[in-house]
Amino acid sequence: MGKRDDLIAQYADDLKNKCGMEPDMDLLTKVTIGCGPAIYNADASTVASSQESELETVKDNFLIKKLGLADGPELMEAIGKVVEIYGKSERNKYRAVVYYMLTKHFGKESVYG
Repeated sequence: MGKRDDLIAQYADDLKNKCGMEPDMDLLTKVTIGCGPAIYNADASTVASSQESELETVKDNFLIKKLGLADGPELMEAIGKVVEIYGKSERNKYRAVVYYMLTKHFGKESVYG
């Protein structure tokens, strides 16, 4: 297995054990690939949920640009819910896991065809 496969396995483990959900491995793989090289960078691979600017970046670059959602208060509410599910005290919130949960939350799996 390559490094990406190891990371996908780690993300699946987080979804199962920290978020209490059974991951759709096909979708998780596509979301992870969609994150590009960021998954290999220690800083870029995680979401700093305590930083407002980081949450804005997730909203603008992922929810609006990638998933094609219209801007509105429900976007930040969804990010907040995902952070809550992942666990506020969880230091490493992996970007791919957060993006996966947001994709599921908005029912936008079709974006990943």
